[in-house]
Amino acid sequence: MAMISEKIQTADWKSEKHVPVIECSESVQADEIFQVQVSLGKEVAHPNTTGHHIRWIMLYFQPTSAKFPYEVAKVDFSAHGESAQGADQGAVYTHHCGCACMKTSEGGTLYAMAYCNIHGLWQSTKELTVT
Repeated sequence: MAMISEKIQTADWKSEKHVPVIECSESVQADEIFQVQVSLGKEVAHPNTTGHHIRWIMLYFQPTSAKFPYEVAKVDFSAHGESAQGADQGAVYTHHCGCACMKTSEGGTLYAMAYCNIHGLWQSTKELTVT
C-alpha cells in the first residue's frame, strides 16, 4: 500500500505552477512577530476555475530541536466561479494566497503544502534563521 508521503510532489516554483511559494525574511529576531506569505503561481499562473483550482494551502514550522512540525496556518479557498447559473459563471473567485504572522525562539524549516483538485499535493520548504 502506498503512503501519502509518496504522493506529495515537489519542484521549482519558478517553473511549476503548483508549488507553493513561501515568502518571508530568511533571518528573523528571536521572539519577534514576523509575516509569512504563502501563494501559488508567482512565476507561472495557476488556473482558478470551477474545474481546476487550488483548494487549500497549509503552513508548518519545525524548529531545529523539535521532533515534529507545528501547524502555523491553513488557508481555504472556497470560491472558484461556481454559481446557480453554472460553472465559471459566478462573480467571486478567491486567489490562492494567504498570510500568517508568527514568532519563534529558534530557527528551523518552514513547510508549505498545497492541494490542487486536479494535480494533488505539492510541497515546498524554506530555512529560517533566528538571531
